[in-house]
Amino acid sequence: MADITPVILQEFKDRMHLDDGEDDNLLRILKASHGELRDVCGEYDILTHEGFKELVFERSRYVYNDALEYFDTNFLSRINTLSLRKALESIEVEGDADATVQIQP
Repeated sequence: MADITPVILQEFKDRMHLDDGEDDNLLRILKASHGELRDVCGEYDILTHEGFKELVFERSRYVYNDALEYFDTNFLSRINTLSLRKALESIEVEGDADATVQIQP
């Protein structure tokens, strides 16, 4: 599992059009977002999984702009998609690729 690297930090700063003066704060925000989404969605490598990295960046953007309360609602389908994919992967890893998943309402 990769952590927030200087490359990831720079990608986020470039995307947000931010300067170097806030690196410590941005690193803290990115690490918190990465940890929270890893807990919710499962273990994804932020360096190789673009969808997960995008979600970490979006959550970090919401935190940076003091709007975190809107993130879950606005990105619920993407969060659920990653969570479900990880759950299905774990079922396949356990050896029963033909298993069906029943979701109760």
